[in-house]
Amino acid sequence: MQSRLPTISVRELVESVPAEMPLEVLAGQSGLENRKIDSPRIQKLGLALAGFAHYIHAGRVQVVGQSEISYLNQLEPERKNDALAFLDVDKISCILVTKGLDPPTELLALAAEHGIPLLRTPLVSSIAILHLTTFLHETLAPQMSVHGVLMEMFGIGVLIVGDSGIGKSECALDLIGRGHRLIADDSVRIKKIGTLIEGSAPELIRDFLEIHGLGIVNVREIFGITAIGKPKKVELAISLKRWDEFEAIDRLGIETQEEEVFGIKIPKFVLPVSPGRTIATLVETAVRIYMLKLSGYNAAQSLIAKHRTMVGS
Repeated sequence: MQSRLPTISVRELVESVPAEMPLEVLAGQSGLENRKIDSPRIQKLGLALAGFAHYIHAGRVQVVGQSEISYLNQLEPERKNDALAFLDVDKISCILVTKGLDPPTELLALAAEHGIPLLRTPLVSSIAILHLTTFLHETLAPQMSVHGVLMEMFGIGVLIVGDSGIGKSECALDLIGRGHRLIADDSVRIKKIGTLIEGSAPELIRDFLEIHGLGIVNVREIFGITAIGKPKKVELAISLKRWDEFEAIDRLGIETQEEEVFGIKIPKFVLPVSPGRTIATLVETAVRIYMLKLSGYNAAQSLIAKHRTMVGS
């Protein structure tokens, strides 16, 4: 697994933010690419303008609303320039003016001089902050790339992992033929959004499977749009291992195994793979067993209880 700390440029923010939050660039266009945002937390610039410049945190969107504009407008020109000059411009990723307000000319000049993107939205501060926070929490969520296959089976996100060449993609192809949906093959993008682990496909390889002997297969074109799944919460992991790698196997399936991703534990089945075993059938059955356990039924525990009853009678 390869993890990275996400970050986006201000240009990406402007181009990707949801349509319900329109943004326009007023000044500082030269900083759109090199000014970065790496925190979903939003900060109001009021305290910094009042002289507490150390309150500015790098990597955050700085919001200027009605109160900040009113404060600046009531200052004498010299004091206004002093308040703006006191800002640590290197720490500011961008400044967002809310409520469609017109920023002071001094703020426009500061943004242009230092390449600080100065943005504006017609939304009031509280709504703008809500939209921004939601967008940035998802966009900047910790993420990693996992070598495996992600399927949607019975509405559940199932991550299939195993050594290269063990048959993960062939298993996925068989599962697609049984009506399940492919989300990602080979490289699965995993995100931690709050307490949820979400899996999706990188844009480049979406819809594609690599099958030994067949090459690249376009699943959407062959099986139709219903064979492709959307990003999904990962609820179950299935690890495929060669039979000769097992020292001992839990024949009853009493022990519950787990896969830890970003500190969150996901139930896991470890399935032995050998010639003659139909992997897709095993995977599908494992998912059905997981669903039964969610409903409170455990076949192994039921068998043990039945055995105890017969022995005790």
